Amino acid sequence: MLEKSFGILFYLKKPKKYVKGTMPIYLRITVDGIAKELSIKRECDPLQWNASAQRVKGTREEARSLNSFIQTLEFAVHEARRKLIEGNAPITARALKDVLIGDNERPVYFLDEFNAHNEQMAALVGTEYALGTLNRFRITFEHTKSYIKWKYNCEDVDLKKLNYEFVMDFAFWLKTVRKCAQNTTLKYLSNLRKIVAKCIRLGKLQHDPFANFKMSKRDVERIALTTDEIQRIAEKNFSIARLSQVRDIFLFSCFSGLAYIDIKNLTRSQIAPGIDGELWIFTSRQKTETASHIPLLPQNRQILERYKDHPYCSMENRALPVLSNQKMNSYLKEIADVCSINKNLTFHLARHTFATTVTLSNGVPIETVSRMLGHTNLKTTQIYAKVLDHKISQDMALLKDKLDIK
Repeated sequence: MLEKSFGILFYLKKPKKYVKGTMPIYLRITVDGIAKELSIKRECDPLQWNASAQRVKGTREEARSLNSFIQTLEFAVHEARRKLIEGNAPITARALKDVLIGDNERPVYFLDEFNAHNEQMAALVGTEYALGTLNRFRITFEHTKSYIKWKYNCEDVDLKKLNYEFVMDFAFWLKTVRKCAQNTTLKYLSNLRKIVAKCIRLGKLQHDPFANFKMSKRDVERIALTTDEIQRIAEKNFSIARLSQVRDIFLFSCFSGLAYIDIKNLTRSQIAPGIDGELWIFTSRQKTETASHIPLLPQNRQILERYKDHPYCSMENRALPVLSNQKMNSYLKEIADVCSINKNLTFHLARHTFATTVTLSNGVPIETVSRMLGHTNLKTTQIYAKVLDHKISQDMALLKDKLDIK
């Protein structure tokens, strides 16, 4: 793949604690905004250096000889680029530098591979990947880059350096330096593992650094609103119109299970009669691209009716006037205070509430709930079932009645 931009620069690099005298001449190669530099093992007096021409001033034999050497190096860079093109190899500043310094076996660098993966993923956003997935890999890339700088004090590492220690220390770095929780750490390591697996499949890495790595995911209690808390929010009269709007959209999620981004993208045309003639929501989760078909409950029909003439909804063909996720969560904190709810009220809490309080607690089969939530695995939905103590109480009460009859 040809580069989009390519540059060569010869310049004088001032040494540390420099006072006067000659300076070393450096060569900087820049490809697509990424630069690598190396010393050409020659020096020049700053007064004799022509920065714009990137050459030594004068016509004396010493100046002509040095300029000839620089010219030869410039030609060598172009020759190295030609070799990479003929070998169908990626053209990067590092690759050109490796050819110039004469490495017999060009190292394969991990961040180069990671970056190439992310570029391919970016090209497939909207067809094979969601933008959120790409963003998670980009964040993992930045964390990996910072970790390599922290551990090795360099910009990148040869794939050969990836071993069990690399993985264990990365997990340690995420938990201590980045203050990541156990499950968040596992998510970043999972993304890293996909890049490693790709390198193994391509034959660029001969061993699996994750081979003996084990780190279990911790169960996180899924907090949901109770029926009483939902009622308090629904019946509260807010003096600020914006709070009422955020409350309505939050409740829409409580009674549909749709995530923030899916409600934000929900259009009026995605609400249509279903198999029973009643109104349904026909959409797909942006996170997993899984179809979600959800019957519209009466509470949500009322909310949609409230915003049918809203200017934004009419102009943009949106079901609801959704603010940014940051603003929604900020206003939800105010709503929690006003309604005396001692829980961390976030928009995602509404999805948990739909899964537990609204559906599973009222006897909706877990398979049906899983389908409406757009889960790709029933195990994901079963997490919500673990917190339903009062549902267990109800089921056991029914069992007691049956046993008493017998």
